[in-house]
Amino acid sequence: MVKSRKRNSFIILASTLLLTGCGNSNLEITQNDILEVARDDANATKKECSNVSIQEEKKYYIVSFDTNIGSYEYKIGKDGIIQERNYKRSNSDEEVSSTELVEEKKKETETKKEKKETTSFDENQQQAINAALANAGLGQEDVTDIGCTLDEATQQYTVTFTFQGTNNTSTVDAQSFVVLSTIMG
Repeated sequence: MVKSRKRNSFIILASTLLLTGCGNSNLEITQNDILEVARDDANATKKECSNVSIQEEKKYYIVSFDTNIGSYEYKIGKDGIIQERNYKRSNSDEEVSSTELVEEKKKETETKKEKKETTSFDENQQQAINAALANAGLGQEDVTDIGCTLDEATQQYTVTFTFQGTNNTSTVDAQSFVVLSTIMG
């Protein structure tokens, strides 16, 4: 039941963030929303948290709290995205920081966006890609590493892409743009 409530809270916050990104600039993320993001990330319930502190800065919040297993400190942007997280276990001097991981994920995402933007296909290749993605029930924004080549001997396009870590290859007729076969794996 607790996980279900957490999931529902996360969905509500995600919806709020989505609406904020869609141009509703009057909608603001509250300190309670930010605290919920931190608690959800720490997998801690409201009852498990003590010494809760939220400090508002110009572009982010600093959230800290203690649980029975350790202390947490988060730097969370006003957009609700965790920028830094630090964790110190109770009864231990070991401190775990994932600031670098957050930065690496940002760079990874930016690199993927750049790759998507720099890949260009001719009109027929794009039509073959669209057919293969529609056949898989996906959009171009859902996949990475898109490729498309024409085998002139068979008059078929081979469309390749990756979806959630799985490589997919589709064969598309070059005249009708009908998907002839798809291999996943």
